[in-house]
Amino acid sequence: MARKIHVIHCQTKEKLTSDITHSCEPLLLKGLVNSWPIVEKGLGSFSDAKEYISGFDSQRTVGAFKTEAKNKGRFFYNEDYTGLNFEFKHLLLNDVLNDIEQHQDPDSPSLYVGSTSVDTCIPGFRKDNDLLFENTIKPLVSLWLGNRSRIAAHYDAPMNIACNAVGRRRFTLFPPAQIKNLYVGPLDFTPAGQAASLVDFSNPDFEKFPDFEKALEESFVVELEPGDAILIPSMWWHHVEGLESFNVLINYWWRTAPAHAGPGISALQHAILTLRDLPKPERDAWKELFDYYIFGDQEKVTHHIPEHVHGVLAPLDDSHARKLRSQLLASLKR
Repeated sequence: MARKIHVIHCQTKEKLTSDITHSCEPLLLKGLVNSWPIVEKGLGSFSDAKEYISGFDSQRTVGAFKTEAKNKGRFFYNEDYTGLNFEFKHLLLNDVLNDIEQHQDPDSPSLYVGSTSVDTCIPGFRKDNDLLFENTIKPLVSLWLGNRSRIAAHYDAPMNIACNAVGRRRFTLFPPAQIKNLYVGPLDFTPAGQAASLVDFSNPDFEKFPDFEKALEESFVVELEPGDAILIPSMWWHHVEGLESFNVLINYWWRTAPAHAGPGISALQHAILTLRDLPKPERDAWKELFDYYIFGDQEKVTHHIPEHVHGVLAPLDDSHARKLRSQLLASLKR
């Protein structure tokens, strides 16, 4: 049984408050973008929505994914994991829209455009279709569109507000701790850049993936109608389904980390290189060090050390971060 998500009924065109943008739990933002013209056009017809989007087209190519009808919208690995089950091409946006128009039947091949800069692809669109954030948040705004699709559960490091503009989408979300029950695939061979769950959510094999039932007990399942949005906190796993013959989503990504912080995946990869294959007693010792220096009480770490020799234990700034990166690069060049 999935958990119930917290619902906030929104007044459109209001600035998003910090209790939303800094939430540690997912939020359903009901009606957040009801006033967007693209939502109104999408409620009219495919042609209305298509014409509206095309009016902003910059004539630059977009990255488009296509998978055969037999895959039922699932963009994933092929059967023996020697490749992927979809093809990728750079196409003009209007050509993609025309292709989607030709594939409205539920048994059609699936087409998908994802993570495409709105300002580059459809400049001017945000004049009337945008969110208002606090001044400290400068989000990356991306376009996602296609017909029916299923995107494997994965995580993203940034905070995310996904605004459902046209069609319907279903999100299934899991807290970060559920990684142990999601049967995650390879780190360095992925369908779309992030490690992804190998479970087929439309037909889960509980004999092959028995602990997935535990993950489902901790999940949030939310279906977004046109005008709704969802806040996905940093590092939460999410499976996304486009449910209609035409779906358009605009999402906003932003980091709450300091500017000098690099991608956490780099630390994970370095740990795989340096720690994973150590004897268990040594791994256990390093776990204690990480708990102490990284995940524990930072004041306890330094309160007994004279401040002028805190070094890398002091709060980092850009200068100290550059010095630390140089040391790391030197250690890797061996």
